[in-house]
Amino acid sequence: MGNLALASKAPLRFHSAAGQQRRAGVQVVSDDAAPMISLSGVCKWYGTFQALRDIDLEVATGERVVVCGPSGSGKSTMIRCVNRLERHERGRIVVDGIELSDDARALRDIRAEVGMVFQGFNLFPHMSVLQNLTLGPMRVRGLARAEAESLAMHYLERVRIPEQAGKRPAQLSGGQQQRVAIARSLCMKPRIMLFDEPTSALDPEMIAEVLEVMVELAEEGMTMVCVTHEMGFARTVADRMVFMDAGEIVEVAPPSEFFREPREERTRLFLAQILRH
Repeated sequence: MGNLALASKAPLRFHSAAGQQRRAGVQVVSDDAAPMISLSGVCKWYGTFQALRDIDLEVATGERVVVCGPSGSGKSTMIRCVNRLERHERGRIVVDGIELSDDARALRDIRAEVGMVFQGFNLFPHMSVLQNLTLGPMRVRGLARAEAESLAMHYLERVRIPEQAGKRPAQLSGGQQQRVAIARSLCMKPRIMLFDEPTSALDPEMIAEVLEVMVELAEEGMTMVCVTHEMGFARTVADRMVFMDAGEIVEVAPPSEFFREPREERTRLFLAQILRH
């Protein structure tokens, strides 16, 4: 994975959602001691196939959780349910004090708090990097163009590619495009970042540059849930490891225990396979 040590930089500032006026009228069901993310008995079906089976998981404010497991185990489906990219059919999901439901206002407020970075970069190909970053803050947050551009350049500097602001995505490497995608999410000032296998589409030499940015976010207090097979990254940043298989959470443990003495046979088999490569 390469050296993930980073030079010291001024910390990012993450805003607090509690008590904000834009949440007026939305039922807030948690207090300061409550988890940032809570899933209770969450189930998800695709037709007759059950993708998630009674998922129970809590993520504290500022906690870094890495989710791993074999292909098709429900990892991506679980985190996509957190901001309603997938709709769960049973159970309860509460994000930053707001219960996830079909209420459009609650969904808008949750998505304002949750940034997501995908395996694909999902950048608008006809727009410049700067335009990709300013679109959300201007349309959703109501920022003036000058303010949005200043914010965008700040985060492009944080991911170390400010010189790429005027280029279009096709002119960038895969690693640069993924860093743009991270900067775009940060421009919305989220309290939570979800990463869905953000390095799996990258060439090996580009993986380290993206992981460095993610390590920096973790060190600066961002609440993070990351689906990844990058076990070196997991050892470096995770507070807890979550292993999933067949739509279930099989094992949850701190990295020191997870990698040294996994309790479940399914976990041991998975680690034996992935750590060989």
